[in-house]
Amino acid sequence: MTPNQTGALLMMGSMAAFTFNDTLVKMVGADLPLSQILVIRGGLATVLIFLLARYLGSLHLNLPPRDWMLVLGRCLSEAGATFLFLSALMRMPLANVTAVLQMLPLTVTLGAALFFRESIGWRRMAAILAGFVGMLLIVRPGPAGFDSASLYALGAVGCVTARDLFTRKMSAAVPSMTVTLMASLTVFCFGLVYSTQQDWQPIEAWHLGMLLGAACFIFGGYLFSVMTMRVGDVAVVSPFRYSGLLWALLLGWLVFGDWPSGLTLIGAVIVVAAGLFTLYRERQQAGA
Repeated sequence: MTPNQTGALLMMGSMAAFTFNDTLVKMVGADLPLSQILVIRGGLATVLIFLLARYLGSLHLNLPPRDWMLVLGRCLSEAGATFLFLSALMRMPLANVTAVLQMLPLTVTLGAALFFRESIGWRRMAAILAGFVGMLLIVRPGPAGFDSASLYALGAVGCVTARDLFTRKMSAAVPSMTVTLMASLTVFCFGLVYSTQQDWQPIEAWHLGMLLGAACFIFGGYLFSVMTMRVGDVAVVSPFRYSGLLWALLLGWLVFGDWPSGLTLIGAVIVVAAGLFTLYRERQQAGA
């Protein structure tokens, strides 16, 4: 296979792994509090990521102070995103919350324009506006459709956007696996603190098996995403990130019996189309 074909497969594998993780977490979330899930899954995932970082020789903590501040901001954003996303996941169908997260290429582009003064042009601005229309079709604000779950999902988008903006400002000297390990450790510590506010429930063998599986899928998602960045053209590989929505539709239907409404599907198509157009324009601008 060509490097781009390999990168595309790795990207799809990463998205599949993250979606399978979400599915397992949603399943055990009916019985266990969120803090318990964060601690058990987070602890297992952190150990696996640490072992991988040591194996790759990419665990370097001697970073400039500026980069450490950016890593700290990214870790706090990751913790907030994890809490908000999983809170939404417990209350919304899997495909719906995943569809809202497809706004990320658009919100990151908008954030870069607002905070970093990057030029985006009227075409990408129009795509961003179209994406927000699609997002409104998914969450449907109003007495019947807009609730706390939608607010959690939108908050998760904001936190992940901040996370990605922090990442963009890091120097090339910061290893990806070091950042990933720090983020996983921060989420684990957040779960420990949050557990003081919740009563843990007795855990059964199948709960532990599900959380072990979720940790393995999280680990696989991070591993594939790191491998993706090492092969192929990022501009070619990035659109395959949207394959996660297809997995969410399939698993949401098979496991939970959920299928999005027509308006939600239309909104998801608009968001994906707007995101693909934005990626296309960024590729054109990079080649100009």
